[in-house]
Amino acid sequence: MAAFAGLASVLAGFFVWGIYSLVAGEIEYQNSRNEFLNSRIAALDKEIAEIKDIKARTKELLSRKETVELLQNSRSEVVHLLDQLVRLLPDGVYLQSVKQVDEDINLIGYAQSNAWVSTLMRNLESSPWLQSALLIEIKAITVNNTRQNEFNMKVRLKRTA
Repeated sequence: MAAFAGLASVLAGFFVWGIYSLVAGEIEYQNSRNEFLNSRIAALDKEIAEIKDIKARTKELLSRKETVELLQNSRSEVVHLLDQLVRLLPDGVYLQSVKQVDEDINLIGYAQSNAWVSTLMRNLESSPWLQSALLIEIKAITVNNTRQNEFNMKVRLKRTA
């Protein structure tokens, strides 16, 4: 009976050892799968970071491209502005200052009469490149013993697409 009990305990030990080996093998297999998944996750995280970097650079390049296109489109605006001012300026009016900030243009000048200032405003409104002529101030002054009307007006530049 003792031999039978010894044999049963040896068989039970082998059975426990077999179950333990099986469970340990499954745990090792699952750990290797987890390592593989973690390595793939790390690789994908790296790729995601690269994609975010590429998207940021693409956005920056598109912003630069838009700026260059805007500058390219607005390059001729100064030429058109000066051409329009020369064409639309009546004989009795001359400009002292032309200042542009974005689309707003400030004109300061002298006119022989208020009628010439009105003519200038009508001419500016009829221009295909200018709009919204607004007289800010007009005052009578004496320049070189000649009565003049000093004016200050704003006009907006029409942006083309």
